[in-house]
Amino acid sequence: MTKTQLDLEDDRTGARQSVTESQPHSSCPECDGQIVHDDEHGETTCEECGLVLDENSIDHGPEWRAFHTDEKDEKSRVGAPTTKLMHDKGLSATIGWQDKDAYGQSISTRKRARLQRLRTWDERFRTKDAHERNLKQALGEISRMASALDIPNPVRETAGALYRRAVENDLLPGRSIEGMATASLYGAARQHGTPRPLSEFAEVSRVEKIRIQRAYRYASRELGLEIEPVDPLEYVPQFASALDVSDEAIRQARDLLTTAMEVGAHSGKSPAGLAAAAIYAATHLTNEQLTQETVSDAAHVSMVTIRNRYQELLEVYAEEGYA
Repeated sequence: MTKTQLDLEDDRTGARQSVTESQPHSSCPECDGQIVHDDEHGETTCEECGLVLDENSIDHGPEWRAFHTDEKDEKSRVGAPTTKLMHDKGLSATIGWQDKDAYGQSISTRKRARLQRLRTWDERFRTKDAHERNLKQALGEISRMASALDIPNPVRETAGALYRRAVENDLLPGRSIEGMATASLYGAARQHGTPRPLSEFAEVSRVEKIRIQRAYRYASRELGLEIEPVDPLEYVPQFASALDVSDEAIRQARDLLTTAMEVGAHSGKSPAGLAAAAIYAATHLTNEQLTQETVSDAAHVSMVTIRNRYQELLEVYAEEGYA
């Protein structure tokens, strides 16, 4: 056999060995036993002799579990997750704003004008009817107000879902888009246990406070939103953080509110007003001496409300023998 034939034979042998090594083992190379895959530990071992053939294997499956076919199809995904904060749920594509080609180089002026025209038509095609234009405007308002108030994403998603329910139940006729969008964001914040005074939403909204109140009451009644009355204690961390009060004052404010709630003195009163008055009273009991104007600006509660609730809280606290 010539040298060239020997070289070809060696190449064929090496190729066969590489293919054999790359293919998964069907049986143990030591004892010819059965191969077992342990997904929990990421190992491939022999069931007979315990030889470890592979360890630290990569799990290419999904991170979620599905118990039937419909659930598997529902959870399967490609691309970015859907969101309730976009009228098309984020499923459509968008032409990028960069005037560059696939190689990162700037395009010519003529092509730039054509690309801008394509962006315009793409934006028009994304909202095909009045229903989608309504959703786009309202969800944009929700995102704008949520950003201004620094509201977390889960609350924003819930607000988008509430507004969609309002549209599906035909609650918009006779009411402004901005008012219903603000009411949805306010209701979502309450559902997540992070309530804020309605005056805060009115400051960033384009409608008056009374219209937001009416829209929220109407949506809550028609959609059957089971939202419990706000606990005044839920406002204490928010107000305390804005006023930078001490931990001792926070504990004192909680004691004042807990005592008032035990005797029912909070019934019929604004939770935000009670929390602001409790913070004001606590800072005086701990000698931090915040003014009513300072607390009023941070809590968006009038000074008259703080003054009246402050006196009532101290009276109840004294009657219960804590003063």
